[in-house]
Amino acid sequence: MKTKTEPFPETEKEFGEILGELRALSPDDLQGKVVIGGFINHPFGEEQYRCMECMYYLVHRKWCDLPELAVPVEPDWWCRLWRI
Repeated sequence: MKTKTEPFPETEKEFGEILGELRALSPDDLQGKVVIGGFINHPFGEEQYRCMECMYYLVHRKWCDLPELAVPVEPDWWCRLWRI
């Protein structure tokens, strides 16, 4: 499945625009969330960013707790809404 890994949101406005796209989806549209969120199943970039270090990741549940996503994720995945 091809996901939207670019553009990575550099500003709060850009981050908010992606959140707006996610809010427009049905809450159970898992595929849409994965595509818009830009999920990939491996660490990203030179720094090897991954869900495990993201502020929204719930370790014991393997879950993204960003309300607009709220999906199961693996620790070594990454998405473009990644935040530390």
